Amino acid sequence: MNKIYLKGLLKHVDFILLDIFCLQLCFILAFWLVHGFSNPYDSAAYMYQAIVLSVSQIIVIVFSNNYSGILRRKRYDELVAVIHYIFSILVLSLIFLFIVKQSAETSRLQFLVTSVIFILLGYVFRQINKRRVFHTGVSKRKSIVLITGKDDVQEAMRKLYDPQIYRDFNINAIVLVDSDVPIDYEGIDVPAMPLNDATMKRLTHAWVDEVFILQPATLPFPTKLFDSLMVMGITVNYTNKALSDDRWPVTDIRNLGKFIVHRSSFRFVTVGQLAVKRAMDIFGGIIGCVFTGIIFIFIAPAIYLKSPGPIFFTQERVGENGKTFKIHKFRTMYLDAEARKAELLAHNKIQDGMMFKMDDDPRIIGSEKKNRQGKPIGIGNFLRKTSLDEFPQFFDILRGKMSLVGWRPCTLSEWEKFDMQHRIRASMKPGLTGMWQVSGRSTITDFDEVVKLDREYIETWSLVLDIKILLKTVMVFLSRKGAM
Repeated sequence: MNKIYLKGLLKHVDFILLDIFCLQLCFILAFWLVHGFSNPYDSAAYMYQAIVLSVSQIIVIVFSNNYSGILRRKRYDELVAVIHYIFSILVLSLIFLFIVKQSAETSRLQFLVTSVIFILLGYVFRQINKRRVFHTGVSKRKSIVLITGKDDVQEAMRKLYDPQIYRDFNINAIVLVDSDVPIDYEGIDVPAMPLNDATMKRLTHAWVDEVFILQPATLPFPTKLFDSLMVMGITVNYTNKALSDDRWPVTDIRNLGKFIVHRSSFRFVTVGQLAVKRAMDIFGGIIGCVFTGIIFIFIAPAIYLKSPGPIFFTQERVGENGKTFKIHKFRTMYLDAEARKAELLAHNKIQDGMMFKMDDDPRIIGSEKKNRQGKPIGIGNFLRKTSLDEFPQFFDILRGKMSLVGWRPCTLSEWEKFDMQHRIRASMKPGLTGMWQVSGRSTITDFDEVVKLDREYIETWSLVLDIKILLKTVMVFLSRKGAM
């Protein structure tokens, strides 16, 4: 009979409880270093800080994947994970204290020292607990039989016995589906037997908890063997080499109609993370729409007087996974801008014409007005320079078509020019801002470099990264750098 264990957070409850204890220990040690030996919880202010840290820690535990694969991490990766973990807690705590207007009364030194000590102690505690997990229950390991092709044995055993991965099993026998004779493998002291009646008899009477079928890509699936194992009541684990490719790991298993399928993705995020990101979008979208309404009072007359027509510019763009939607901006171009675009393509700054961007675009409203340096200073140039033309997109964010942070949605004509490596941009929602915008979009004219930044964002995405990009965007907006 197969035993089903609780998954997710409960799987690593020992690490979670250890981290919770460690953070409070570090908080006490930090208090002693800063203020001397006394009880920090006797102070209402420090008791409040401890509670904020604990609540922030629980949020990070629930909505991050910091504990995912913790037993498979190498030492350096674990150190990075611990730093990311405490940094997320620290950022959430400071944001909360800022919102409730308690940041001025908060000891930032206490938070800083607590974080530094946690990086050291948290890392050590996790490594000690890993060693405990790795070295307990050795005698209780399951007995598993590996069933695979003769050419796949050595690679399979290397991956199964990776010293960096926690193992709760032993491979006690190997069955070869494409050999008629036993084979001795160098460095492997497990018997490798051919699949025949004698082997099936041994499987019937030997100590076998489970079997693992690693299906060679060149051989048909052993359906008859599978049926026999199920008749015996042996738990069967099975996969094929394609599913075990480290480059494209399987993220989960789901039902597709009546099929049970494995699902792989370039990047997998939890439902909780997506929920928090959407909550941030809604919160930011509401605030943004309020500001949009305020600046509309001043911008709308200026646009209409210079170029009579609609105040808002609406265009069909390509969004998440290639789905189209209507994007909204304050209109900064004359009504015939699209018709005049063809005659200006020679001035495009973006290589390969994958996007359109030029200096001193004459289609911009009021661009005929110049300053002493010959630069256009019309209302359209002002809106673009200050990025105020982007504010109506907060409405698109509220509708769920865009996110605060993501990739810039492309036009339909640009989408048609995308190659395979460009398509990855559309694997997430487009955003009002992103890596390209805060990396100096005025100086980046290579479209492949733009895609590289978007890919980097998807690979390293986290809620903390979104917050960093939003803060950088505010700085860029205030300094007026990177616009246009």
